[in-house]
Amino acid sequence: MNTHKKTPNNSALQEVAGIDQPNTTNSSAIEKFKQRRKQRVSPEEIISRIIAHDKVALSQGITLIESLNVEHYKMAEQIVEGCLPYANRSVRIGITGVPGVGKSTFIESFGKLLTSLGKKVAVLAIDPSSSVTGGSILGDKTRMEELVKDENAYIRPSASGDSLGGVARKTRESIILCEACGFDTILVETVGVGQSETAVHSMVDFFLLLNLAGAGDELQGIKRGIMEMADAVIINKADGENVNRAQMAKVDYNRALHLFPKKASEWTPKVRTCSAINHTGIKEIWEMIEEYLQFTANNQYFENRRKEQNQYWMMETINEHLLMHFYNNPIIKAQIAQNKKAVQNSEKSPFTAAQSILNLYFKKEED
Repeated sequence: MNTHKKTPNNSALQEVAGIDQPNTTNSSAIEKFKQRRKQRVSPEEIISRIIAHDKVALSQGITLIESLNVEHYKMAEQIVEGCLPYANRSVRIGITGVPGVGKSTFIESFGKLLTSLGKKVAVLAIDPSSSVTGGSILGDKTRMEELVKDENAYIRPSASGDSLGGVARKTRESIILCEACGFDTILVETVGVGQSETAVHSMVDFFLLLNLAGAGDELQGIKRGIMEMADAVIINKADGENVNRAQMAKVDYNRALHLFPKKASEWTPKVRTCSAINHTGIKEIWEMIEEYLQFTANNQYFENRRKEQNQYWMMETINEHLLMHFYNNPIIKAQIAQNKKAVQNSEKSPFTAAQSILNLYFKKEED
C-alpha cells in the first residue's frame, strides 16, 4: 500500500504564466515631446526667458551663439542685441594657469565662497579641442561636483574649436547672456598658458594667473606677456609639505613682478598662496579682487577699460565676418581646393597660389 500523498508540483523549475507587463511607453508623452521638438523657439521668447533668469533659455542662447549654422548665427545676433541692455552689470574674472595647476578645483572652491556671500556665479570653461579628431571632453561639470549643484551657479563648458586659443566672439557674447540672466560674477577659465590669454584679457576686468610651487624653476614656462597681463598670481596647492615651497615661490614671484613696467590701471599685482582643496586662502583672494575693483573704480580705469574692450571686440567681429565671408564663398572654396593640389605637387608656390586666390576674391567683390 502506497502511503505517500501526492503533492502539487511547486518546483521552481516549473514554468508558470507570468504577469502581463504594463506598457512602459507613454505614447501621449512621446507625441508631445515630438511636437515640442518641431516647435522653433523664437529669439524673442529666449530673450524674455533669459531676462527672467531661466538657465535653460540661457543654455539655448549660448548653443545658438556657438552654432556654425548661418540661420542660428542670425538668431544669436538678435538674442545678444536683446540682452545687451541688461548686461555690463557683473565682475568678469579671467583664470588661467599651467596644466595640472588645479584650475577646476580652485574655481569650484572660489565659486562656492562667492555663492555663500550671495553672489550669482557663471563659469565659462573653455575645453581644448583635439587637433586630430576635433572633439572635446567637456568634463568641467564632472570636476566641479559641488558647484554644479548650487542653484546660484551656472557652468558652461565649451569646446575651443580652432579659434585662437579657444576664446573669441562666442565667449564674449556668452558673457553678455550670462549677465542678462542675472549672474553678477563671471569666471572665464582658459585652456592653459598660451595664446588664449590675450583674448581672455581683452574681455575680463581682473586677470588671475594660477601656478604651482616646487615644480622646478618657478618662472619656467610662464611667458613674460602673461605675467605682465596678470593682476594677481596665485600659488595653489599650498598645503601639507608644500607650504614652505609655496612661500618661497611667493617671494620669487613678488621679485619678478616688480621688474615689469607699471600697469595702466596703476594697480600693483599681488601674489597670494592658497589651497583650493582645503579652502584656505580663498577668502583673501576675493578680498584682494574687491580691493582692485574699488581702486580701479576710483581712478576711472574700470569704466575706461570696458569702453576699450567694446571697441576691440567691434574690430574683432569685423575680422571674423571677413574671414567667414571669404571662406564660405563657393568659388573661393573651389579655388582653394584646386590650388592645394598644385602646391602639394610643387607645381605652384604657396605664395603665388595665395595671391591668385586673393586676386580672384577682390576682383569678384569689385564686380
